[in-house]
Amino acid sequence: MKPLRILLRDYVQRPSLAHHHSLTGQYSVRWIAVAWLMLVPFQLSAAPPNILWFIVDDMSPDFSCYGETLIRTPAVDGLAARGVRFTHAFVTAPVCSPCRSALITGCYQTTIGSHHHRSGRGTEKIHLPANVEPIPAIFQRAGYFTCVGGPLVEKTQNLGKTDYNFEWNPSIYAGNDWSKRQPGQPFFAQIQLHGGKYRGQGPNKTWNDLASRLFSSRTNPKKVSLPIYYPRDPVLLEDEANYLDTVRLTDQQVLTVLDRLKQEGLLDNTVIFFMTDHGKSHARGKQFCYDDGLHVPLIISGPGIPTAAIRDDLVQQIDLAPTSLALAGLPIPPSMQGRDLFAKNYQPREFIFAARDRCDETVDHIRAVRSRDFKYIRNHLPERPMLQSNGYKDGKAIVQRLRQLHASHQLTPLQEELLFSARRPAEEIYDLVHDPQEIHNLAGESAYQSTLERMRQTLLEWEEQTADLGRQPESPAMFESDMAVYASERSAWPPKKQATSKPEKSN
Repeated sequence: MKPLRILLRDYVQRPSLAHHHSLTGQYSVRWIAVAWLMLVPFQLSAAPPNILWFIVDDMSPDFSCYGETLIRTPAVDGLAARGVRFTHAFVTAPVCSPCRSALITGCYQTTIGSHHHRSGRGTEKIHLPANVEPIPAIFQRAGYFTCVGGPLVEKTQNLGKTDYNFEWNPSIYAGNDWSKRQPGQPFFAQIQLHGGKYRGQGPNKTWNDLASRLFSSRTNPKKVSLPIYYPRDPVLLEDEANYLDTVRLTDQQVLTVLDRLKQEGLLDNTVIFFMTDHGKSHARGKQFCYDDGLHVPLIISGPGIPTAAIRDDLVQQIDLAPTSLALAGLPIPPSMQGRDLFAKNYQPREFIFAARDRCDETVDHIRAVRSRDFKYIRNHLPERPMLQSNGYKDGKAIVQRLRQLHASHQLTPLQEELLFSARRPAEEIYDLVHDPQEIHNLAGESAYQSTLERMRQTLLEWEEQTADLGRQPESPAMFESDMAVYASERSAWPPKKQATSKPEKSN
């Protein structure tokens, strides 16, 4: 069998083709245990630590350490055993580019104007506020070697996936691999993994050939679990099995990097973050503010980090930037809206917030606030159907099959209501303790009116305090500028060559 890196190098990237598990018992901890962990002094080495982020595309917390039983993920599980596993980690946007724009700045994408997916790509540009900059620039000024790479750009001069919606200088990255740094120079590295995108838009020979070479046996579609709002149809079952195999591949890729760090004597002085950019790509997952789109894994491991610890406080991807800077002994810019997760004065959040705006050609405006127990969603365009037309989503075999089943009246009433209602409710609220799949909207029930009003007000206050720019419609000039690029890319698909410094085509 060929080495994993060779198989992946041979893989032809096709970006356009490219469960939430409730944890109880041994996976639950009370905040008092987390508070105790905060008292553990960090014994950072004299040398500045390396900081390494694994950022994975399109993947939910479907790893063994998060409760998945159908597959095994020993590398990611090992990271969790040697570090802290966060059970309630979420992203601020359920789609790549807004999430990544927030991740790299430590700011809500709605505050910095990067909330529309793949925006600022045409003649109209988006510029960061003067007091906000991408974290690689901060690390670079502090003497760190900065790089963004991954298997898809191995043995090339190309940068790994960035997908930022704002203008940025490619020089904030010195390359795609830390091997080019000066002797002894600390590094800030991002390893971008293709994750759930490997399975493509549906069954395809490229993925099947790769997976068959990687795994002695494939995940059995008949054994996978699906949420109640998806039918146990062969197309959806095969897609889920393929997805779980991409989780297995992701675990192998993590192991490859960890082995390299160990062989180079770097592992003991490298703080490792493992996270995904949003949940799995599915009809009710990616692009939407349900937990299937927002809930992600987060594991932090390395020098000074508690081991075999589980935290259940609410955290978001914007926390990675300030936490990384703090672990490196660098000051956190006041403009960052994320939190240092290991600060002595750390205060857990009561709420996390998320936003979905235009995705490619599909205009939408959704806001959400989540506590430990409840989720409130505000649909500002309720006249639009749940599965309104979207070129990316409509190209997926699972969505095409759902539309076929809908047309032939083969879905259950619940599936029809949740997936194909002609309108959406203006407000949704879910009891996540008793309804983790977010099926029963309680907005019209009198017993939940006080909770509804409180969360509605909390969301309004967040929009005001963070200066949510999505409260105003996108300008026609920006929309038309981006659509010109979008239409050109779709008509010329697939692209012949990935750009060296510009973000690659990705959804």
